Amino acid sequence: MRTALRPLCLSALVVVLAAPAHAASLKSLAKKLGRGLKGEENKKVAVLNFPYPGGALSSGSTIVQERLTTHLAEAGKLDIIERNRLDAVLAEMKLEKSGVIDEKTTHEIGRVLGVAALVTGTLNDLPEGRAEVNARLIHAQTGKVLAAGMAEIERTWKDVPVLAGGGAAPQPPKPSAPTQPGTTRGKPLVQLAILLDTSNSMDGLISQAKSQLWKIVNGLASAEKGGNNPELQVALYEYGNDNLSSGEGFIRQVLPFISDLDKISEALFGLKTNGGQEYCGQVLRDSVLGLGWAPESDVYKAVFIAGNEPFTQGPVDFREAVAQAKAKGIFINTIYCGSRQSGIATQWKDGADLGGGEYMNIDQEREVVAIRAPQDDEIERLGRELNRTFIPYGRLGVKAEERQMQQDSAAAAVRGGAAVQRALFKAKKQYSESASWDAATLVEGGKRVSDLDAAQLPEELRTLSLKEREGAIQEKLRKRKDIQAKIEQLNRERQAYVAEQERAQTAASPAEMSLDQAIMAPMHKQAEASGFRFEQH
Repeated sequence: MRTALRPLCLSALVVVLAAPAHAASLKSLAKKLGRGLKGEENKKVAVLNFPYPGGALSSGSTIVQERLTTHLAEAGKLDIIERNRLDAVLAEMKLEKSGVIDEKTTHEIGRVLGVAALVTGTLNDLPEGRAEVNARLIHAQTGKVLAAGMAEIERTWKDVPVLAGGGAAPQPPKPSAPTQPGTTRGKPLVQLAILLDTSNSMDGLISQAKSQLWKIVNGLASAEKGGNNPELQVALYEYGNDNLSSGEGFIRQVLPFISDLDKISEALFGLKTNGGQEYCGQVLRDSVLGLGWAPESDVYKAVFIAGNEPFTQGPVDFREAVAQAKAKGIFINTIYCGSRQSGIATQWKDGADLGGGEYMNIDQEREVVAIRAPQDDEIERLGRELNRTFIPYGRLGVKAEERQMQQDSAAAAVRGGAAVQRALFKAKKQYSESASWDAATLVEGGKRVSDLDAAQLPEELRTLSLKEREGAIQEKLRKRKDIQAKIEQLNRERQAYVAEQERAQTAASPAEMSLDQAIMAPMHKQAEASGFRFEQH
C-alpha cells in the first residue's frame, strides 16, 4: 500500500534579509505558502510571529513576520489580517505573540479572526551570520498543514532572543569542553534524519519507531569523541500520506533538527497512516536541502529512510538527491519493509550503495519483545523520580514538563522495552542539557539564580529569598546527579544480564531484524568512521 507518515510539521522560519537577493528567497517562500489555499473560498490569512526553538523572540522574529506579510500581500491572492488587529486578538486571548500554538488555540484564533489559515514557524541561527526559516501554513479549522517551506537569509539583527512573556530566554548550557578540531562547537555532534513511510501498510513500522526511539538514541548517547559525549539532534519526516499536500509530494517535515527528544517522541505518537504516493527521491531531497545540516566534516550526519514501495517513485530521481547528500557528507541508509530481495529489486539497495550507507530490510509487522532484566523496575522508578529534579521556567517550561510526563506514560504503554530505555536516556546528560526550559539546567549551565525572573518560576520558589532559592535549585541538581549515578550503576548490571540472555536466544533461534537494529548497526559503523568510539559490552 502506498502510505506515508503524517508528520507534525515543525518549522523553523529563517530570518529575512534586507538585501534583495535574500528578500527574493523569502518571497519564493511566500509564494509557496500562498499556494496552500488554492481552491479555498476563504482567502484570509494571519501571519504570526516567528520564535526561536523554545519560544524565545528577538527583533528578527518581527522582521520575518513583517517581510513575509508583505510578500504574501504583494501576490494579491490572499487577504492578510493587519498586524495590529492580530496583536489585539492575541493579547485578549492571553497568548504570547510567538506563533507557538496548539490545535485548540489555532482553531480559536481562526474563529475570532475569521481566517482560513495561519502562517507560523521558527527561526534558527546558522554559522557566519546566517539564519534559517522553516514556515508552515496551517488550516485554522482542521490543524492540517496546507503548505510548508524553508528559506535561508542573513541575520541582520544583533539582539539576544528573550521569552515572549518576559524574562531572559532559556538558553542551552554553555559547553565547558574545548572546541573540537575542525568545528566551531564545544562538543561533538550527531545529526540523524528519520524518514518514515506513513501509508496504510506502515502501521507496524510506526509502532516499532515508537517503541524503539529511546533505544536508538541510547545507542549514540554513550559514544565518545575527544573525551566528550555527543550532542544529539534528530529530525523527523513523514511521506506517502494522502492527508499531506499533493503539491508538496505528500511529504511533511514533522520536526527539524532538535535535541529535545521528548518532542520527537510526542511527534511519533501523533503519526497516523493513510494511503498515498511514496516519493523516496523527493523526501530524500527535501531532508537534505531543508534541514540545518552542520557544515563541519567531522560531524556524523545520516539519513535513515524506511518504506515499502519502489525507491524510484516520484518526480525526483533518487540519484540526484543522494548526490546532494554526499556533497554534504551525509550517509544515506535505506530500510526496506519486506523481503531483502524485493528491496534489492526495487532499488532500495542502490540508494544506500550510492549514498555510502547500508541497506537493511525488516519485517515491519514483527512485534518487538524486549528482554526484561531484574533491574528494569527500579530503573523505570528512578526515571520517573528524575522528573522531580526539573524546575519548569515560564509558560513554555510548564508545557515541557507536561510533555515529559506524557512521554513517560506513552513509553510505558508500548511494548519493546521503551519505558526502561527512556529512563536510561533521561539519566544521560544529553537529556538534561537539552532541557532549556528547566531552571536547574540553566543554572548548571552558568546562569546566575539572581538573573532568573522569579515570576517565571513555580510558586513554591517565588516566595523564597534569593539565598533560599539558590539552595533549593542546587539541591535539585544534587539529587539529579545522585539518581543519574544510581541508574548508571543499574544499567551496567542490566547490560551484563541482557547480553547473556541475547547470546542464549540467538544460539537457539536467530531473530529477524527490527527497526532499532536496522538503524543501530550502520549507525555505529558510520559514527566510528567519523571518529566516535563506543563502549564494548
